[in-house]
Amino acid sequence: MKIPQDILNKVEKLRHELNENNYHYYVLDDPKISDAAWDKMFQELKAIELEYPDLVTPDSPTQRIGAKPLKSFSEVQHEIPMLSLDNAFTDEDVTDFDERVRDRLGETESVQYSCEPKLDGLAVSLRYENGKFVQGSTRGDGMTGENITTNLRTLQMVPLQLRGKDYPAVLEVRGEVYMPKAGFLALNKNAEEKGEKIFANPRNAAAGSLRQLDPNITASRPLSIFCYGVGKVEGKKLPDKHSEILACLKTWGLPISSDTTVVDGIEKCLAYHQKMQAKREKLAYEIDGVVYKVNSIKEQEELGFVSRAPRWAIAHKFPAEQAHTVIESVEFQVGRTGALTPVARLKPVSVGGVTVSNATLHNMDEVRRKQIHMGDEVIIQRAGDVIPEVVSVVASHHAKKEIHLPAHCPVCHSTVEQIEGEAIARCTGGLFCPAQRKESIKHFASRRAMDIEGLGDKLVDQLVEAKLITNAADLFDLSLEQLADLERMAEKSAQNLLDALEKSKKTTLARFLYSLGIREVGEATAKNLAKSYGDLQPLFSATEETLQDIEDIGPVVAKHIVAFFAEEHNHKVIDKLIKAGIHWPKVTVAHKTQALTGQTFVLTGTLSTLTREEAKEKLENLGAKVAGSVSAKTSYVVAGVDAGSKLKKAKEMEVTVLDEDEFLKLLKTHS
Repeated sequence: MKIPQDILNKVEKLRHELNENNYHYYVLDDPKISDAAWDKMFQELKAIELEYPDLVTPDSPTQRIGAKPLKSFSEVQHEIPMLSLDNAFTDEDVTDFDERVRDRLGETESVQYSCEPKLDGLAVSLRYENGKFVQGSTRGDGMTGENITTNLRTLQMVPLQLRGKDYPAVLEVRGEVYMPKAGFLALNKNAEEKGEKIFANPRNAAAGSLRQLDPNITASRPLSIFCYGVGKVEGKKLPDKHSEILACLKTWGLPISSDTTVVDGIEKCLAYHQKMQAKREKLAYEIDGVVYKVNSIKEQEELGFVSRAPRWAIAHKFPAEQAHTVIESVEFQVGRTGALTPVARLKPVSVGGVTVSNATLHNMDEVRRKQIHMGDEVIIQRAGDVIPEVVSVVASHHAKKEIHLPAHCPVCHSTVEQIEGEAIARCTGGLFCPAQRKESIKHFASRRAMDIEGLGDKLVDQLVEAKLITNAADLFDLSLEQLADLERMAEKSAQNLLDALEKSKKTTLARFLYSLGIREVGEATAKNLAKSYGDLQPLFSATEETLQDIEDIGPVVAKHIVAFFAEEHNHKVIDKLIKAGIHWPKVTVAHKTQALTGQTFVLTGTLSTLTREEAKEKLENLGAKVAGSVSAKTSYVVAGVDAGSKLKKAKEMEVTVLDEDEFLKLLKTHS
């Protein structure tokens, strides 16, 4: 059926006006029409589309809601990782951050920062192709998130089509979905009236609403979003300042916080923190701090990343919210490494909108320092607004009782020992302790370790309690019959777990080392060990001295590594894991005898043939160290286009400077 031209014109006009009014309402905070007028236009468009179904397009304002419920969320691999931020809790933490930034940049003057509120919500990614919203996902673990496209489409402030025409062909926008305070209170009031479960805080409400398998439920929740940056960009060069990129996002129809600003120097950052803290209660949404980002994109690239966080940004958290309560009793929890942590059982109290009934006492040194007893009235806070802890004692009561470190592990009854000079006491039960056994297997199976899908905490508990496994290696001996007989397991889910175990056998040396749960060996340290040793066997005989030659490994970590590989039972478990089929690709070892060992390079400016990360990797593969600032230890400065203060400093200190051609020739000579 041919559609009349006047109908086509009407549809185009209605969609344009609806989108423009959305932009003024959600992005500019400057409504041009009433809600009733908007609803009238929306209903008119909906009626035309019902009469002429061929007119319906995915980016029509009417197409936000209506998708069928999903059975599960699929995975999305982030092309550019969605990194977390390091936290600062004091002004001194912030000034230390600024000093590190200026030192790496070789700057003596102040650095320009973009400042913005730190929303307490759920980080998401919005992908646009040729201006159309095509995919939305959660942050997940930073590398892999969940596909929540249908749910994000229900948010009115997420444009389905970008405004204008000068946007990139591919634009990935990062933002934070949150629930405004008023919407949260209304949601809980409605749930309470219906006798339904209420949410503890707006963040939980936002996260729970966004991860509904039925998008119609998400659409019924009062969710909003602020965008704070970009990921993958293709087809257009964005401005060279973070603040200008945010301005572009705003012109393309994406909501940006009106409290974002740019300042010069760290003192003005601290002033912004004070201003936002004073304004916090008046805001329509929850924030738990502010974020400072180096405004120059070039300087961000120069600063780079460490582990899973950028060096060019930091979150300055607000002081934790506090409350008074009473310690009713104290129990000791045993962690994955055998550490005993005293935990106070409290008279329940609300702190920052969350009911708290337990709080960590950290260790016995802290108990003695704060003179904490059972029966004391205490001040508690959620440290970093997350982990409840006892701050101090307000008053001691007659019923108070001293807290004593148990002589034996409360789980396995092995002897508890506390090494002189160490704050932490540990169970000596090792792999025999059920608490450590469970936690070590959970760590082994975790996403960042062996990534065994479907092996959750409750299933590990069942397997250990049923005595089907005593260590991680036993997982690979499990049979279909054993698994299918477990509670809430059937043959299909049992087979899925066996398939996941088989899949996990193909891993990397770094992941395997991290999965072993060696004390204080995180992901970054595991990667450095893999890169330096190339295989497990050399690590078995590594000494504390040789380990300390590796980046980021000091005497304490070296002791833990040597002690771990000195234990015979650890060797037995590792041998069994290898025999079960766990393997990894060969790792290229950076030997100390390499051509550029002992040489320190500093990279500045832009190279036309290599990215800075590629240049750094090539140098490190040849044994060189790449530093962030020029010093007396610098051997060479590699200067690309638009080299800045580092080049000037190199000339002043008479350090050898290589242009790009000379640098490439050096790499070729020593490769």
